[in-house]
Amino acid sequence: MAAKITGYETHDVRFPTSLTGDGTDAMNTDCDYSSAYVTLTTSTDLVGHGMTFTIGRGNDIVCSAIKEVANKLVGKDVEELFANMGATWDYLCSDPQLRWIGPEKGVIHIALGAVNNALWDMYARSRKKPLWKLIVDMTPEELVRSTAFRYISDAITKEEALAMLKAKEATKAEREARVREVGYPAYVTSAGWLGYSDEKVARLTKEAVQAGFNHFKMKVGADGDSDLRRGKIIRSIIDDPQYLPAGHTPRDPNGPALIGKNAGPTGSVLMIDANQVWDVPQAIDYVASLEEIKPWFIEEPTAPDDILGHAAIRKALKPHGIGVATGEHAHNRMVFKQLLQAEAIDVCQIDSCRLAGVSEVLSVLLMAAKFGVTVCPHAGGVGLCEYVIHLSLIDYIAVSGSMERNVLEFVDHLHEHFLYPCSINKNGRYNVPGDANEGYSIEMHKSSIARYEWPRGSYWVQEHAAAKAAKTASH
Repeated sequence: MAAKITGYETHDVRFPTSLTGDGTDAMNTDCDYSSAYVTLTTSTDLVGHGMTFTIGRGNDIVCSAIKEVANKLVGKDVEELFANMGATWDYLCSDPQLRWIGPEKGVIHIALGAVNNALWDMYARSRKKPLWKLIVDMTPEELVRSTAFRYISDAITKEEALAMLKAKEATKAEREARVREVGYPAYVTSAGWLGYSDEKVARLTKEAVQAGFNHFKMKVGADGDSDLRRGKIIRSIIDDPQYLPAGHTPRDPNGPALIGKNAGPTGSVLMIDANQVWDVPQAIDYVASLEEIKPWFIEEPTAPDDILGHAAIRKALKPHGIGVATGEHAHNRMVFKQLLQAEAIDVCQIDSCRLAGVSEVLSVLLMAAKFGVTVCPHAGGVGLCEYVIHLSLIDYIAVSGSMERNVLEFVDHLHEHFLYPCSINKNGRYNVPGDANEGYSIEMHKSSIARYEWPRGSYWVQEHAAAKAAKTASH
């Protein structure tokens, strides 16, 4: 008997990261990393889990929107949905009443992301493959059929996408074997939050170097003098060979993976992230003043919707050797289309659930590959690292064919709450997810949901007040 979708349940799960300063930046100073989580159920034991990410309040609004979107799937035959995931995505996006309060942006769009991700998780589980493997094993025709293409044909057509994928098809197995062997390149953000003391920044940077990382990101934008000081602390550690792990020799800063990245003498790279705090002229002046710490790029220098602003910043910073990256708050594929067409970015930063799930992510991966722009996904937050390793593997194996210049964000927070947590090898690279049952790797432990669900989870009822009082007393 064919499986049909019978229902869904949502959970508003919030983690108290504001107590430790994790996630703090110039724009977001009080973050409780949170998951608007959904489980799709069927008439069999097949399920699908998905989520989208917020920083606390408003998670309940997203959960309400998820219910509205997920309700459109109830009663649907799962194999019919899986047979054309692009058409399924269009169907989920097409409710006129819900579309009106987007369209394709905001709460409704990220709710769609959670639901689409849950459906892809279900699809992968039904085929007993991790999500990345499900998609890289698709024929080019199947992958194109799984992609959201509306509104982007002026940047890439289905025929162009098909030709690109066919050109890479014969060598997919070689790339899969390669990445399974060495892992996918990662960078670390955990050392550079604005809420950390200089001592904590130095300690965490040394630990990251010892763990094998050679790309590091620091938050900036609150105070220029402080940013310069913190940047020099990080540079003094990552550029000094004495801190490298035993047996590791410095990388060639002029090698193909590092050229143009402002790498220091050990081959280490520093990136900076302003989280949208500046107007365009302010961004140009501020970032130019940080040229001494040699950043590869400035991430989110201004409003995420300002395509021409990003283009102006990129043009002005080029003489300083500093690039521009953005995308974690880009609403949809059309914003990415314009960023690429306007030559506004050096690095494309997709977000696994700001975009409306895997089907829309695929469209951005295809466009970025056509335009020759490196994709380095955003992964700060709960569950995002678990998600994005799949997306980077799809990009490398099936779409762009390259990982030499790519680095995938890694934040060492909250992985213990997932049944299939991501992991990093001794060379600072993501291990390839390999469990046949993990789907999109986002299934959360029931005990974590019970403890951290808002507002009646045991942590919020019994522990939070005491923890907050202890933090206040320590200050």
